[in-house]
Amino acid sequence: MAVMMSSAAGAMNKEILIASEEMQRANYFTFVMLLNMAPINTFEGNFTFLMPNDRALANTTTAATSVLDFLLRHSIPSPLLIDHLEHFPTGSMIPTSEPGFMFKVSNDGRRRFFLSNVRITSPNICTLGTSIRCHGIDGVVQPAAMVPLHPNIPPPPTPTCNAVPPPPDAGPVQAPAMIAAPSPSQVSRRQKSASSYRSTVVDLLIIYFVIILWLSVCS
Repeated sequence: MAVMMSSAAGAMNKEILIASEEMQRANYFTFVMLLNMAPINTFEGNFTFLMPNDRALANTTTAATSVLDFLLRHSIPSPLLIDHLEHFPTGSMIPTSEPGFMFKVSNDGRRRFFLSNVRITSPNICTLGTSIRCHGIDGVVQPAAMVPLHPNIPPPPTPTCNAVPPPPDAGPVQAPAMIAAPSPSQVSRRQKSASSYRSTVVDLLIIYFVIILWLSVCS
C-alpha cells in the first residue's frame, strides 16, 4: 500500500514538474514560485491552472498563509484545454478548486473568453502532461462566492409576558347532523326482530308454567 501511494505521489510530482517547466518557458516564473510554496500534496489529481503574468502578480499582495487559497482560486479541478472551455456558453458557472467559489463564463470566442473578471490571453501553455493544463490570464481572478441554497432566516421574535394571545379561531359553526328516517326495509327488519323476540319469550313462559304444574302434581 505504501509503495502504491509513493508511486502515485511520484507520478503527481512528475506532472507538476512537467507543467512547471512549461510555465517557465512561457515566462510565468512568479506563478511557478507560488506553486513551489504550496504543500507538496496539495495538487493530487487533475487541474487546470489560470496563471496571471508576472506584472499582474507584482501588483498583488499575497501573504504566505494565503498562497494555497490563491492557487485554489486560480485553478479548476479538471484538465481543460481551451477547446473544452469554449463549449461553456456565456453565463455558465465553473467551480474553482476551492469549495464555495465559481468562475462565471463570458464566451465571445477564443480571443474573448472570460472567466469572471479575467480573459484567457495565452491558452494551452501546459499540454505535455496528462493531468495538468494551464492558461495565461490578464489579471488576478476574483471568483464569485456561491450563494447558499437555504440562507439563514432569523427566528421569529419571542412573545413577551404581557402579550395577550389572540382567541382561538373557532371556525364556522356546523349545523347539527340530521337523523335520517329509517327506510321501509329497515322498519320491516326491526318489526321481524321484535316479533321473533316476543315469540321466544312466550315460548319460555309456557315451558316455565308447564314445569311448575308438573312439579305440583308430583308433589
